[in-house]
Amino acid sequence: MIQQRADLWRGRIPRPLEEKGVPTGFVELDRELAGGGWPRGALTEILSPHQGREALRLMVPALIRLSREARWIAWVAPPYLPYAPGLAGRGVELSRLLMITPGDEQMCLWGLEQALRSGACSAALAWPEQMEMAALRRLQLAAEAGNALAFLFRPEQAAHRASPAALRLRVRCLADGMAVDVLKRQGGWAVGPLRLQESRRLSENGDRPVCCSGNCSCVALTSYVPVGRLQNRHFRHPWRS
Repeated sequence: MIQQRADLWRGRIPRPLEEKGVPTGFVELDRELAGGGWPRGALTEILSPHQGREALRLMVPALIRLSREARWIAWVAPPYLPYAPGLAGRGVELSRLLMITPGDEQMCLWGLEQALRSGACSAALAWPEQMEMAALRRLQLAAEAGNALAFLFRPEQAAHRASPAALRLRVRCLADGMAVDVLKRQGGWAVGPLRLQESRRLSENGDRPVCCSGNCSCVALTSYVPVGRLQNRHFRHPWRS
């Protein structure tokens, strides 16, 4: 009876959530996360070098699953051009992906908030350069309102700063997979490093990148939606001061 209490602290065993998370595609990681996957309606931070380029490999199984839902997956001002053939070759439905390209950092945050709050997106990915605590809280509230998964790719140095994110991971790429440290999670202590390997089905297309630098010859995503299309009439004010 005691073990069924929701407020029982279980140490290294994550407290189960009422709403099931989106499976990450990595059993070792799902086992450590409350809800068994990426938390819906919450902010997740993925810390890694090189603007999260390599860390996108961690996202591929979830992108495949989410792209088969009725909502969109928004990419807000990615530093690298998403490589459509690489994503499609791994099973991602390109018709569910949106590219949002605001003009500056403030508009990027505004566009990200709109995507999360709108209810039209199952997930939104962004690469902000700097984030204040108030901005992070605002994005967390937007993710809750739209029941969306918010993914922020941030530099490793951000690990030393406080954050309201429900989940924080540090990712390093290895020759045979990835090493992931769970720095913060719901209902449990930090844990790691976890050594993760892609499934054989995904590895067969491992030579295809999911993004590339701007000087490569790439095929852009098939869907593009300006920020204004995601406007919510109840939005109070833009991010500009």
